[in-house]
Amino acid sequence: MKELKLMKGNEAIAEAAIRAGADAYFGYPITPQSEVLEYLMAERPHERTGMIVLQAESEIAAINMVYGGAACGRKVMTSSSSPGISLKQEGLSYIAGSELPCLVVNVVRGGPGLGTIQPAQSDYFQAVKGGGHGDYRLIVLAPASVQEMADFVDLGFELAFRYRNPAMILTDGALGQMMEKVWLKEPKPRMTEYPEWATTGKTPDRERNIITSLELDSGRQEKFNLKLQAKYREMEEKEVRYETIECEDAEYLLVAYGTSARICQKSVQVARENGIKVGLLRPMTLFPFPKKILREMAPKLKGILSVEMSTGQMVEDVMLAVNGLVEVEHYGRMGGIIPAPDEIVSVLEEKFIKQNYYG
Repeated sequence: MKELKLMKGNEAIAEAAIRAGADAYFGYPITPQSEVLEYLMAERPHERTGMIVLQAESEIAAINMVYGGAACGRKVMTSSSSPGISLKQEGLSYIAGSELPCLVVNVVRGGPGLGTIQPAQSDYFQAVKGGGHGDYRLIVLAPASVQEMADFVDLGFELAFRYRNPAMILTDGALGQMMEKVWLKEPKPRMTEYPEWATTGKTPDRERNIITSLELDSGRQEKFNLKLQAKYREMEEKEVRYETIECEDAEYLLVAYGTSARICQKSVQVARENGIKVGLLRPMTLFPFPKKILREMAPKLKGILSVEMSTGQMVEDVMLAVNGLVEVEHYGRMGGIIPAPDEIVSVLEEKFIKQNYYG
């Protein structure tokens, strides 16, 4: 039954996976997402639902176990944090190239390199642009609360199977460690039937399925890539998700996701108390990106500020979306520093309002 609990974001993801009817989790510990694996081990989901939980010997092993489970048509997932996700990139490219569903969670920490265990949003390019090799895309969901951390697990699996494509929950160390009330959904039963494409061996009705991302014929490989691009365009048509706050009369717009969006929500309130008409657009899907709504809003705006915990990555997609119709600026903090609401308002005033006032 539906249940209300106080949980960390990482714990909410783990519990949501059990309740979503996941067949298996393969992972490896890394701060600040280790609670996902720890919670799953402690909860013993194999006794509750039959779900397999395995700590692999490395991130590379974990993602290839996911590849194998996905090829069997099972609901499988993994989680890690930034350097660990880097190690999984080759396997993710293989999974995307084999058109298999799976769920990957990235609880982002500051980089580059080993960096810091503090929160950041500097893995946007890696997640949204296809961080591994080849022309592929992940479905990328960006939660901004512990509730969405839980909700997006079920949604991620649903979209992954709908499009036979890996889905990623791109979150950060602040949301992973934050404790909030979360409504947990009623448990779903695990899948009992195999999809027709799964590698279940030869049956009386058909030959065995062979799943691979290898194609040595250039013409066939190009045709396959065109098929993938058509699938991604379908996602862009049907699966864009976003939230708008105080945008009806907005003259300026903040664009932010995840933890940055939570801060910007307060910034909007502060700015409006100071007489500045500011709104917030929060992308909930980073791919597909809500570029259509941005393009529609752009002619009514005097300026857009992309707020990120990075040197500026999402800002490029914002610029592409508005295509020069309005000025776009970026403001970011790095190294695990989270910007304050007043700070964002000051930057907005400095970049747009004072500049326009003084000419």
